[in-house]
Amino acid sequence: MSSSPADPIAWSRIDVSAGLGVGALLAEPGGVRLEASETVADARGRFSSRTTVRADLAWASIQARVEVLAAAGSSAVALDREAGGWLVGGLRLPELDGCLDVEVAATPLTNTLPIRRLGLRTGEYRDISVVRVDVPSLRVQRASRRYTRMCAADGRERYEYSGCPDGPYVLTVDRDGLVVDYEGLAVRVH
Repeated sequence: MSSSPADPIAWSRIDVSAGLGVGALLAEPGGVRLEASETVADARGRFSSRTTVRADLAWASIQARVEVLAAAGSSAVALDREAGGWLVGGLRLPELDGCLDVEVAATPLTNTLPIRRLGLRTGEYRDISVVRVDVPSLRVQRASRRYTRMCAADGRERYEYSGCPDGPYVLTVDRDGLVVDYEGLAVRVH
């Protein structure tokens, strides 16, 4: 994994008037830590968010915290996976049982964890359930997603990401599985 604290990556949002996200995937003892932030401003409103997701050595999410600053003020939600179940704000939510991934709507970077965990071959797909955190509302719910590895193009791996209300989308990733282009949402700033 080539990402380090010294080289975060950035995305420009293309689905809003103005938006920029920055993130990094960092190795730590026993797994990885994903750190990301995003600022969005358009006619529908303005917000900033900060996301931390910790994953084990198998790339399964074990902990997440999402903070938001919006017109309503600042708020945060904390998630912890224990024995196959998720605690959200300290309360167990059985409807999230079996989810191994946390998807945060504010950053393309959370797609890296299932892409790395699934290890799909070209043409292969996998249906998974994720813990989805909406931003800026911080609503937490279970969501179904499908990742399909497509043929590489222009030296980049590609995945079809479906199950979203407006999808499917094509995700282009670098050699570390970090999103370069999220069709219709964000493009990496080089």
